[in-house]
Amino acid sequence: MLARHDDPIAAIATAPGRGAVGIVRVSGATVAPVIQAICGRALQPREATYLAFLAADGSIIDKGLALHFPAPHSYTGEDVLELQAHGGPVVLQLLLARCLEAGAGLGMRVAAPGEFTQRAFLNDKIDLAQAEAIADLIDVSTEAAARSASRSLSGEFSREVHAMRDALIHLRMLVEATLDFPDEEIDFLQQADAQGQLDRLRLSLTTVTARARQGALLREGIRVVIAGQPNAGKSSLLNALAGAELAIVTPVPGTTRDAVSQTIQIEGVPLHVIDTAGLRDSQDHVERIGIERAWGQIENADAVLFLHDLTRTSAPDYAAADAKIARALAQRVTATVPVIDVWNKVDALGPDMASTADATPGVRLSAKTGLGLGALRHELLQAAGWQAAPEGVYLARERHVQALRRVAEHLTLAGEHLSSRVPALDLLAEELRLAQNALSEITGEFSADDLLGVIFSSFCIGK
Repeated sequence: MLARHDDPIAAIATAPGRGAVGIVRVSGATVAPVIQAICGRALQPREATYLAFLAADGSIIDKGLALHFPAPHSYTGEDVLELQAHGGPVVLQLLLARCLEAGAGLGMRVAAPGEFTQRAFLNDKIDLAQAEAIADLIDVSTEAAARSASRSLSGEFSREVHAMRDALIHLRMLVEATLDFPDEEIDFLQQADAQGQLDRLRLSLTTVTARARQGALLREGIRVVIAGQPNAGKSSLLNALAGAELAIVTPVPGTTRDAVSQTIQIEGVPLHVIDTAGLRDSQDHVERIGIERAWGQIENADAVLFLHDLTRTSAPDYAAADAKIARALAQRVTATVPVIDVWNKVDALGPDMASTADATPGVRLSAKTGLGLGALRHELLQAAGWQAAPEGVYLARERHVQALRRVAEHLTLAGEHLSSRVPALDLLAEELRLAQNALSEITGEFSADDLLGVIFSSFCIGK
């Protein structure tokens, strides 16, 4: 957990390395002494000023732009100074050291990772979901994810959550009023349509949860493991999906000894595709290690592509080995993880075999020619639970989805208490309170300190 939130802080805000421009950022209750020491004069608020950055002895460290954002109209809600200099590492380190020197009397220190954004959160400039969206916008790997992160940062997700929270508070108020006045002739809950309010709240929650799930997919992606016997074409399929020669492909069984992975995009959704060693009984010590690692990847997968070689399915030994793998998959993969049968090498089939293969459930393709890859991509998106991305999707994290699930559970129990023959109002009030707390965890209005520490420590320094 980050500490001493009243200390002035400074950090280099641009990425490590050389660049045309680099930025040093300072934030605190006041940065006036630092401005005077480095710039030699006061600065007009929110106005870029070109000047020399001065060392303690009056010599020039560099020349660049200085901007002063007085509190509370700044990123952190505090006084903020940004120095835009040439982007050489030595220059930026000199400027940072000079800021710390000039602010020593104020107790200035180097910022911890994410501390600027944490102060923005603590000073009510943004909520927790927006803070996470800032980190996500920096880290996203697809255009669709970037657009969704931008929507979260603008507050669309938070507004949905706040609207549900306000509805919950209103419903709680009705329940508490009924508890406070049990002998009143007026039935507060029935008159105020408490059941209708709860139903509308659950409907809103369903919509928000669906969007959040889509956003979590855009952010996290899914782990897709390609499994099957040796020489089924697993490495060829990875190469075909990635559009690059990533894995070695040879006619020799057991070529792949370790996992080879690549992240691809399908409709903006990141898929982390992993090629594994062929599954078979082997006396080769190294190959056995690779096979055991393959099973480890399979057990941690979000989806499994079980690859079959259509040119060998009629061979009894091959069919028996496939059946053995299928039984092992059923035992070692949880029921919630989809296992997709993929039938490879359709390009090598004769007319008779092709008609038989068409009747086989699953996806038929040729990793060599690319035939059927579109169908496989569509199947993977369906397995992930992805729908055509609506404009309203906002980037969300798994913790948001889990919080929304807890809200749904509490509202379900609240509905049961409300609709019982003798409404259990005490239990109803408690479930509504717990639902509100779960919602507030998303925006940070109700959060444990250790959660905040984990979230902000994952940011880069200077952000």
